[in-house]
Amino acid sequence: MAIAMISPKERKRILSVLFISLLLDLISFTFILPLFPKLLEFYRSLETASENSNSVLNRVFAYLNTYKNSFARPISDRYDIVLLGGALGSLFSFLQAIASPIIGRLSDKHGRRTALLWSMTGNILSVALWVAAVDFRTFLASRIVGGLSEGNVQLAMAIATDVSDESSRGSTMAMVGVCFSVAFTLGPALGAALSNVTTVSANPFATAAGFSLFLLIVETLFLYLYLPETLPRASQSSQNRNASTKSTAVQAIPPRVRTNNLLTLNFTHFVFLLIFSGMEFSLPFMTYDLFAYDSTQSGRLLGFIGLTASLLQGSFTRRSPPLRVVQTGVVSCAVSFFLLGRVQTQGMLYAAAALLAVTSATVVTGLTSLASFEAGIKERGGKLGNHRSWGQAGRAIGPVVFCTLYWWAGRSIAYTIGGTGMLGVCMLVFGGLRPPPGAERKATKATKGM
Repeated sequence: MAIAMISPKERKRILSVLFISLLLDLISFTFILPLFPKLLEFYRSLETASENSNSVLNRVFAYLNTYKNSFARPISDRYDIVLLGGALGSLFSFLQAIASPIIGRLSDKHGRRTALLWSMTGNILSVALWVAAVDFRTFLASRIVGGLSEGNVQLAMAIATDVSDESSRGSTMAMVGVCFSVAFTLGPALGAALSNVTTVSANPFATAAGFSLFLLIVETLFLYLYLPETLPRASQSSQNRNASTKSTAVQAIPPRVRTNNLLTLNFTHFVFLLIFSGMEFSLPFMTYDLFAYDSTQSGRLLGFIGLTASLLQGSFTRRSPPLRVVQTGVVSCAVSFFLLGRVQTQGMLYAAAALLAVTSATVVTGLTSLASFEAGIKERGGKLGNHRSWGQAGRAIGPVVFCTLYWWAGRSIAYTIGGTGMLGVCMLVFGGLRPPPGAERKATKATKGM
């Protein structure tokens, strides 16, 4: 194991570097989330003023209107921007599904640190394009570059796996989940605040984009200075094999014994995120229809989910075996779907939101942890990249499928079908997955080394 070559002190240092860098990265990434409506409205107004009906954005809206007109129930024009934001999100996830396996295999060949620094270069270019985006075409290019280059999360998971053993694997992966929860709580609020500061009249969002770029540059310098190579073969080469004990440790690695079929894990990841991401996208529609929620009330609901998930990540998810974590999350998700289909009061809505917070805190983290047990050192980046690719493919398809179902069949039927699908995921998890050897050890031992 890679962990056999790393002292507890060095492991703790690497995880600290990883936590700080990932937090910076995800805060930067989430800046844009609350800005999408105003940002896309800004580009739409520019296109309208230019009276160029053949522009990229006007063609996109023409396709969206054709899509809207296919529904049995009319969709208000107020949802045009929401649908466009969802389409951009699906595009980003689709590009991630293509890029993730490639980035993972490159990290297996050239080292995690090298792949991560190259990924950061692409991220910096993406946000630099956003800073300069005075038209929709440039903004679209920034999203495409970002989708193809973003590899920080999967590489962070590969690095965390490199420096953890079986007993601490779940708690280490939960650390990545904590970063997500904290970033999705703080990042959108900071991005919204910075969007009110105009420094470039041609791009009112340049201040938020510029600070996002600043965070990425700081993160890149921090990684360059403080992150060592954690891939054993790459780190051995860089140190000219001056430690024979390390060589012995690598040679002593036993053959990888598979506990769970990787295809089953990947398929579970795909189906879960296909259903779950569709629900995420439909939630603003539902809260507006039922309770006339505005952006502030929607933000409060999402903040409740993020804060609750963050607390669970640092407690239950970190201290529990990964299979139990996944099982808890998928059951909570299935119950929340059936509850959302019958919501009549805001109390019921927040009860469902609490269950969704449990899901957000558990399933993806637990599945990734299980997948990491099935990947040997020489294939870890590629296997985890493939696992992430399946999930991102689900995220790319889910919003389109669930939105179509929601507007054709109505809320109750859509969420009932989603809940039924999630029961199928529960069957996969409870019937098709097993706990890897070592993963069921008491997490108290694992968390002491964090």
